[in-house]
Amino acid sequence: MPANLPRRLHLLLPFALPAAADASTALHHLDSPALDRLVARATLVERVIGEDFQRTLPHERWVARQFGAVPAHAATSAAANAPAGASSALNGGGADDEAPLAPYMLRADGGEPGDAVWACVQPVHVRIAHDHLVLIDPAALELADDEAAALFAVARPLIEEMGVRIEAPQPRRWYLSSASLGTLAGASPLRASGRNIEIWLPHEAKSGERSRAWMKLQNEVQMAWFQHPVNEAREARGLPAVNSIWFHAQGAAQPVKSPFARVLSDAAATRGLALAASTPAGAPPATFAALNQAGHSDATRADATGATLVELDPFSVPFISQDWASWNAAAHALERDWFAPALDALQTGKLAQLGITLCGDTGSVTLDITRGDLRKFWRRRMLASLLIE
Repeated sequence: MPANLPRRLHLLLPFALPAAADASTALHHLDSPALDRLVARATLVERVIGEDFQRTLPHERWVARQFGAVPAHAATSAAANAPAGASSALNGGGADDEAPLAPYMLRADGGEPGDAVWACVQPVHVRIAHDHLVLIDPAALELADDEAAALFAVARPLIEEMGVRIEAPQPRRWYLSSASLGTLAGASPLRASGRNIEIWLPHEAKSGERSRAWMKLQNEVQMAWFQHPVNEAREARGLPAVNSIWFHAQGAAQPVKSPFARVLSDAAATRGLALAASTPAGAPPATFAALNQAGHSDATRADATGATLVELDPFSVPFISQDWASWNAAAHALERDWFAPALDALQTGKLAQLGITLCGDTGSVTLDITRGDLRKFWRRRMLASLLIE
């Protein structure tokens, strides 16, 4: 085991909890003895129960709360029927539960958000169904950087003509800032993907009405991209056209503080929060054994001053597409590469504490395990018991 393995580790796993209705299919062939033992012996730290029509995702809200990027009253609402030894946050569907992460995403992508209000805008494909429109998972677009840059070149002057500031340090993620967008609240793309977009369209947080400025801007871009050479070439290759833009995560950067000594994640929001908190950040390693190579000397700092946060995201694509065979394969890989070696490190004392936050598409569960917990044989919690109804 590496000498500079962090003593405290926290794993954040988006879309690791299937909905209760899908559990029998998703978990049917799951062979995960290490994860099962960790779950059985863990202390339940927090169980967050979301709502069906929340516009953000549990892992987004979790990381925003950890760094203090959301209002305190939205982060700490507790339920009277919380499980013993755990806190339970029940978040409503109002503006307070949104994760205003765009300014941190902008920072991670190389921009400077300052104190302005920013929203993230992504090129997307909206499919026409029988009697409604459906947003397609942006990852399914397979949008190349040069394609995104060509579409941006057409959209940018249209957006700027409306008095909206736009930055695009990353070709497939754009950032808009304008007082005309008001308190417009959008839904995370993966929250709305595969669903009728009607209830997920951006609306004013206070009135619930759609912003005329946004509707006008969106329509201008859609018309400019209709029959654009990029889309004609994509359709000739059997790929979906890029026919709309999606607005989400609007907010202004707040002073944040990291509870972690090191953050390893591919998510722009998570990395941006770490940068804003002056915390070393990098890409997640492929395996638990490779942790000593991720951040090098930063691992020693994490050992001395706090936990290392590792965000792993092999589940999003199969979860959104309901491909439970692929979801199951990803779970087997995590068992081999992360849970089994982490359990061994706990048993041998090389790892002092392991935290795990398992998220679904509405709620999340956070567990904490120490070496001493592994000896508590009377704890018998099962993974299925953590599913969010």
